[in-house]
Amino acid sequence: MHLNSSVLRSLVGWKRAILPADTNRCLRNGSKVAEQENTICIYKNTRQTNINTTMPLMSRRRMLATSAAALGGISILQNMNVATSSDDIGDKTPHVNFSLDGKSALVTGAARGIGQAICAALAAAGADVMGLDICAVAAPNLTYPPATPEQLAQTGRMVEGAKRRWIPVNADIRDAKATKKAVDRAVKEFGKLDIVVANAGIQAYGTLANKSDEDWNNVIDINVKGTANTVRAALPHMLSRKYGRIVIISSGQGRHGFKNGSAYSTSKWGLIGLMKSVAWEVGKDGITVNCVEPGLVDTPLTRNPGRWRELIHTAGKEAPENPTEQEAIAASAPSSVMGIPWMQPGEVAPAVVFLCTDAANRVSGACLDAVAGESAKWTG
Repeated sequence: MHLNSSVLRSLVGWKRAILPADTNRCLRNGSKVAEQENTICIYKNTRQTNINTTMPLMSRRRMLATSAAALGGISILQNMNVATSSDDIGDKTPHVNFSLDGKSALVTGAARGIGQAICAALAAAGADVMGLDICAVAAPNLTYPPATPEQLAQTGRMVEGAKRRWIPVNADIRDAKATKKAVDRAVKEFGKLDIVVANAGIQAYGTLANKSDEDWNNVIDINVKGTANTVRAALPHMLSRKYGRIVIISSGQGRHGFKNGSAYSTSKWGLIGLMKSVAWEVGKDGITVNCVEPGLVDTPLTRNPGRWRELIHTAGKEAPENPTEQEAIAASAPSSVMGIPWMQPGEVAPAVVFLCTDAANRVSGACLDAVAGESAKWTG
């Protein structure tokens, strides 16, 4: 196929147009002919490249009959406001930075377990950390012992061992004034607050029909209201800076039902709804909001007779009044996707760190299941 100079002039401003053909002839720079399979290519010496459209192959006769119309269409497109490399939408900066150097974080439920591991991991990545914990009995019906001031101090030693600054705070996240005071202190002492990890929570058991109002309210107040208090306290500062990373620790049991754990499952489902709503509200303000959902983890919330009993029940077996850990493992491990009874806290923490980095700049409104493969059993 031969195109005269007047046709080629109609393509000024375009670098490439691909037309249907059943030939291997290809025009380059408006003059030279080269071989290219199944296309006729018309090139113009410009630095822009935006049109690259293809159509199904057709016979040479049909191609000749329609090529003029195709070229006419290109001439029309030439007059349209088409985006070029100079005004493409989107941040083209590579986001491969997994460091948290110069960042500062607030972690609730920081004295032990997952919270302690998160504090240590954030510090290892370069962040200064404020760790908040009630370090006292949070509710009277729990089957495991409360966190202690010494455990919070141990978290501090782990952070300082990474050569990062540490601020311990004893507070109850149900107290909105206390959480705001903690945030204000972090901003004052660190100079800013980049990261909030809302991890604090409790777990209690019992059927819905038999659960007392006090037991139900304790779980909802701490897990939902307390988390909302934490996020609400941090948002004004983050909004003023147009930057923030918020990670809410939900649970795998917030992704499916939990027999004899309706209050806990309800609270953790609620946290996912909270996360998704806030992520939408602040998505244009440089703030990301996500959830990490741990599975069974080697913490006091898992390694206690009450939880062992529920593990045995979940496996469809009759649980003794005071089951042993070995009995719980024997009942639950066979159905475990990875063949382990529970994870270690340090295996959850890296997921949180990732969501706090610039590498997760475009991850928001998401649920990240850190459940040792158990999410293979559910959808949604």
